[in-house]
Amino acid sequence: MSDKKNTDQNSSSRNRAVGRTSIPGSMFETQAIREGHNRTHEGEHAEPIFATSSFIFESAADAAARFKGPEPSNVYSRYTNPTVRNFEERIAALEGAEQAVATASGMSAILSTCMSLLKAGDHVVCSSSLFGTTISLFGNIMQRFGVEVTFVAPTDMLEWENAIKDNTEMLFLETPSNPLSEVIDIRALAVISKNAGALLVVDNVFCTPVLQRPLELGADIVVHSATKYIDGQGRCVGGVVAGRAEHMKELVAFLRTAGPTMSPFNAWVFLKGLETLKLRMDAHCANAQALAQWLDEQPQVERVYYSGLESHPGHELAKSQQTGFGGVLSFEIKGDKTAAWNFIDATILCSLTANLGDVKTTIVHPATTTHGRLTDELRAEAGIKDSLIRIAVGLEHIEDIKQDMLRGFAAIGC
Repeated sequence: MSDKKNTDQNSSSRNRAVGRTSIPGSMFETQAIREGHNRTHEGEHAEPIFATSSFIFESAADAAARFKGPEPSNVYSRYTNPTVRNFEERIAALEGAEQAVATASGMSAILSTCMSLLKAGDHVVCSSSLFGTTISLFGNIMQRFGVEVTFVAPTDMLEWENAIKDNTEMLFLETPSNPLSEVIDIRALAVISKNAGALLVVDNVFCTPVLQRPLELGADIVVHSATKYIDGQGRCVGGVVAGRAEHMKELVAFLRTAGPTMSPFNAWVFLKGLETLKLRMDAHCANAQALAQWLDEQPQVERVYYSGLESHPGHELAKSQQTGFGGVLSFEIKGDKTAAWNFIDATILCSLTANLGDVKTTIVHPATTTHGRLTDELRAEAGIKDSLIRIAVGLEHIEDIKQDMLRGFAAIGC
């Protein structure tokens, strides 16, 4: 072997031992495991947790340069931490974004996006079918800061277009929606937003980049509650925003000052969650599809909301912009709130919690929990009825999940 080949081989070995792991052109599963790992001189195999509040500078001049420098460098963990940066780089790769910014929660991801990219006097057009707290954020808090908000029917493109004003700076939606699985045409909204000179922001929490990549469909920014499927086991709270570097620069500046940032430990947990994300999402989809079809056949069920059903009005659109239908479904039972509560209370396998995206199946009554702070009018506009039950289907055996549903039906006398 020539000296040059020996040198190249040694260099390659050193690169594998120390430095950033990046595999250009690799597949999703590989990126979810390998992307962004900055291996230290210790040669660790798993990503390390940099559990430190601050970092030591080599000199006063080094300190000044790091504080002033245009590129991120380790200064203070409120806005620069290697473990958090590892998570951000991995999410950016999976979403096909130039950059990602991690935050303390999913709601802080949305808030940080708004506070960074909007100002008093701006106008936002929002889907009326959103997580209840997101509706409260736009309908209450953002309007206190002088941001005008118009809510529109999520699937009516004409209503979105007619809501555009001269001062419209952002269109915001989640698709599929929580909890009714309404599917919104991202490509069509991308055209509307571009014509208006506005940013299109998509909450991708139900699908994750495994099932849907909004940036490839024309969106400008993607937000996630990492608390959900990215973690996958209900352990930590966190959020992340991904998009073009010019927009993420504004978010970094906001987080540096305001501080709603992710902890290193949580970032490490989310990194571990990403390693199995593809496997879990495929399994969630399979279980949810089976449960939705089974529920749709039950005489006690008025209606099932799941885009994987051919009867769902967004089924074909979902097939065109998603690679799977997700793990969350909702259904209306024949009865009122009391019947819905009795159904929920009779289940013993399902966890009664408002969280979703967990390996454990969860069950909740949206009208009195996730959307309970909304007025009756807003709940009606969002289609949240007292008879509605939301199931985030986990990874237990599907027959055990069905048996738990039968306990619920038995409790309401059906």
